[in-house]
Amino acid sequence: MTQPSSIRSAAVLGAGTMGSQIAAHLANAGIPVLLLDVTPEAAREGLKKAAALKPDPFFTKQAIARISTGGFVTDLAKVSSADWIIEAVVEKLDVKQMLFTQIEPLRAPHAIVSSNTSGIPIAALANGRSAEFRAHLVGTHFFNPPRYLRLVEVIPTPDTDPAVVERITRFCDLALGKGVVPAKDSPNFIANHIGLYGVVHLIRALESGQYTIEEIDAITGPALGRPKSATFRTMDIAGLDVLDHVLRNLQERMPEDTQRSGFTLPHIVADLVHRGWTGGKAGQGFYKREGADILTLDPATMTYRPKQPARLASLDAVKGVDDVAARVRTLFNSPDKAGTLLRDTLAPMLVYTATVAPSIANSIDDVDRAMRWGFGWDLGPFELWDAIGLQAVLDVAKPATVPPLVAAQLAAGRTRFRDGLVAPAAPGLQLLRSAKERTAVLKKNPGGSLVDLGDGVLCVELHSKMNAIGADTMQIVQAGLTEAAANFEALVIGTDAVNFSAGANLMLVLVEAQDGNWDEIDLMVRMFQKATLSLRYSPVPVVLAPCGLALGGGCEFVLHGDRVQVAAETYIGLVEVGVGLIPAGGGTKEMTQRAARQAASAKADLQPFVQAAFETMALAKVSTSGANARQLGYLHDHDPISMNRERLLADAKATALDRVREGYRPPVPEPIPVGGESLESALKLGVHLAWRAGRATDHDAVIGRALAHIVAGGSLPHATQVSEQYLLDLEREAFLKLCGERKTLDRIQHTLKTGQPLRN
Repeated sequence: MTQPSSIRSAAVLGAGTMGSQIAAHLANAGIPVLLLDVTPEAAREGLKKAAALKPDPFFTKQAIARISTGGFVTDLAKVSSADWIIEAVVEKLDVKQMLFTQIEPLRAPHAIVSSNTSGIPIAALANGRSAEFRAHLVGTHFFNPPRYLRLVEVIPTPDTDPAVVERITRFCDLALGKGVVPAKDSPNFIANHIGLYGVVHLIRALESGQYTIEEIDAITGPALGRPKSATFRTMDIAGLDVLDHVLRNLQERMPEDTQRSGFTLPHIVADLVHRGWTGGKAGQGFYKREGADILTLDPATMTYRPKQPARLASLDAVKGVDDVAARVRTLFNSPDKAGTLLRDTLAPMLVYTATVAPSIANSIDDVDRAMRWGFGWDLGPFELWDAIGLQAVLDVAKPATVPPLVAAQLAAGRTRFRDGLVAPAAPGLQLLRSAKERTAVLKKNPGGSLVDLGDGVLCVELHSKMNAIGADTMQIVQAGLTEAAANFEALVIGTDAVNFSAGANLMLVLVEAQDGNWDEIDLMVRMFQKATLSLRYSPVPVVLAPCGLALGGGCEFVLHGDRVQVAAETYIGLVEVGVGLIPAGGGTKEMTQRAARQAASAKADLQPFVQAAFETMALAKVSTSGANARQLGYLHDHDPISMNRERLLADAKATALDRVREGYRPPVPEPIPVGGESLESALKLGVHLAWRAGRATDHDAVIGRALAHIVAGGSLPHATQVSEQYLLDLEREAFLKLCGERKTLDRIQHTLKTGQPLRN
């Protein structure tokens, strides 16, 4: 992983929840980190707690080794070797100022000093410091959890050197993968300021007694283009005591009484905090878990009751609407509770955002990016204005004064803030979108499109639902390979969707198996194998660009690229055993071949390497990150990682062009060493022992034996070498046989219905 700036080491001051996780993510980026707290023991304990968190703040278990710990008294002098010093201690101005007083004489002349404060003015932290120190001081507000939430608000003061802002912005973007938004030094900056205003209005709606917690969460979750945790689950996760503290802090710092009224702590939050019911960490808040059951707070009695599903006609009506803007517009205008809630809460939030935006942000684009990246919204506030319509929001909100930003648009005869989407924040971001705006799509079907990325690189953009791989996907990939070979120098396969591919279209397999159409299934497998081999032996380099989920068939595509440019947050795995099958698109063959190459490179016995590959497939191991995918054997060491998801396709294009400049030539098929009967017997013994111990079900054992037969090379009397096609034929035969098993069909049906695997 390259270091794209002069920041090669860091010190984090404060090993609490945020400090320890910021240190973890710096370690993920390959940066050595010094983590300090009041005592060395406190720092070690903070790091230990971070390592135990779920979701994991580390890409791999090995990343923690990049972090050293110490205490302020004994080790503060060590910050002199850090390029970036990040303060993340308690949110008290005097404590932070005292720490800055101590580090000022220790700081290296070039070192950047930043504060992770969520609301204390950065200018106040600079008081009393030298001009040189103030020039290198900036706010860097990470969002929790730092590994997973993309937003970093960068807050300069009038004294901050613009070169420092550029340096930290570039590093956070390229090395940490962050969406960087410049913010003005105003109370709680951008995202928390606007987000808290909306949260307060939703809590007040709950206090009105017109809605249940479940109804508000159902309306303000994915239906509105927001995370599943919606409103009240999100507050429980963050901690109601934290909400209490931040609201009080924000209200104190508001410059006008009229603004402060929008941030008054709701009575129900004060009551919950007083009772100690502060959310997930306390075991109860707006929700409470009792065993396997989730209970919900009844605000009228302050007792818990069984969770009740929200039944709202408008939510049912928009379930099939993929376009978020269309869903929002429909819900906002609906006559039932969903529409009433949004008109009462969303409309005033949008008016407030338009009113304060000029004082907290440099542009409306920055506001939208902050809310998207900080809270996982699909649409930012000004995108929501555009979805609903400027006048429609005003008609509902009836503000005493129309925000000047809105008035200017209406005076110009416009009904929207923008004609299109939010512009990319920097060059190189959202390359696929930019390419499609520049040139027409060359070819398209329901599975994907062919897009010219420029400079002789073609892209196969995947865009079916969850990018499930079916006949359309195969056709567009083959079309891309043909077009690239004829008219381009390289091919990239990727997507702007959240997930690269959730795997093969299981419904097609189930239908054909239930009807006994074995020839059709055989043809599907042959087509899939042909497609993956075509990637491997393409006359031009093929770079796969996975992100999010890359499972089953999606993983098999990845395994056959000349190079893989992987997003840091990519979860790759051959998971076919979960639906009663084995990888048959070349995945089993490829993992066997990689194991054989590792054994040859180490000049060691074949068995342990093949056994490791076998276990990866038999246990359906899925990587926890791009870096972990290397450890599982799904990626090669030379496959680069993109920390910033929005740079993934630009990075993949650059990798493809590098391969062209290196003089790419397609590989020549190689024979694959296999272990034969003795290796198969050893693997099947392991399956039997797992079954005897209860770790494998009856059908797990059936699948395991089929997988062992393939990776050992079939019923060969001794170790030898076989062709790729030989192993592909074994894959196909095993796949067909398993499709005839009743328990396999049960697994497929269960997964299609519930999204979860069935152990039978």
